[in-house]
Amino acid sequence: MAELLRGAPVTAAINERTKERVRALREQGVAPALALVRVGERDADIFYERGAVKRCAAVGVETKSVVLPEEASQEELLKVIDGLNKDVSVHGVLIFRPLPPHINDAVICAALAPEKDVDGITDGSLAGVFTGNGRGFCPCTAQSCVEILDYYGVDCTGKRAVIMGRSLVIGKPVSQLLLARNATVTVCHTRTRDLASETRRADIIVAAVGHLNSLTAEHVSPGQIIVDVGINTNAEGKMVGDVNFETVEPVVASITPVPGGVGGVTTAVLAAHTVEAAERSLM
Repeated sequence: MAELLRGAPVTAAINERTKERVRALREQGVAPALALVRVGERDADIFYERGAVKRCAAVGVETKSVVLPEEASQEELLKVIDGLNKDVSVHGVLIFRPLPPHINDAVICAALAPEKDVDGITDGSLAGVFTGNGRGFCPCTAQSCVEILDYYGVDCTGKRAVIMGRSLVIGKPVSQLLLARNATVTVCHTRTRDLASETRRADIIVAAVGHLNSLTAEHVSPGQIIVDVGINTNAEGKMVGDVNFETVEPVVASITPVPGGVGGVTTAVLAAHTVEAAERSLM
């Protein structure tokens, strides 16, 4: 039976550190604040927003929700972002995506001030991840993966890591974070030939494809560490990851559960990024 790399203790550890940093900021008269910008009423966005507000409140980070109707124009959204960029009381901004199809995602991402981009959607933040210059912020979900590995004492040095997925939200930034921890990284995708041969050779697998059962028993080997980033719904209506947990768990050494793994850590990272943005505003 594999060890379950649960997110709850990781979240608790991050929260404790964040609380201390918030106390230090408030002693200097700074109240760290996060603005959450949502267009429309997508259930997934609302669910995440509620979790983020709750997590921020628990560590002392203030939140401000800005909700626009689904039919809001691109100009209306740009005006909101411009106002938040100029608002010195707001240190971080989270824009829920995907945006409605009539809004240009690239234009919106470019409009956000990089210093307030606490979920790594601007070119400036992503450049920081890829260059390792310490500027900007990594996408929260991607950082959550390595926060879990760090918490459970996984030394990535010299290990083979296979990333399933090449998105800018998870796959590519996770690859850079693992490279920074001296792993040897392979990024796989829909055009990868013989995926199973790549994943079976890995020491660490990060499954971030976004499809149910993307990783099954044929893809894994004993002793591996599996980080499942996927959020899917199975035929019974239950939340599951990209990994076929029932067949993979008996084979590997350790695995993150879904739910209860990466997802819960993400909002803790978001709050921590907001606090870091507040700290940087004092420099």
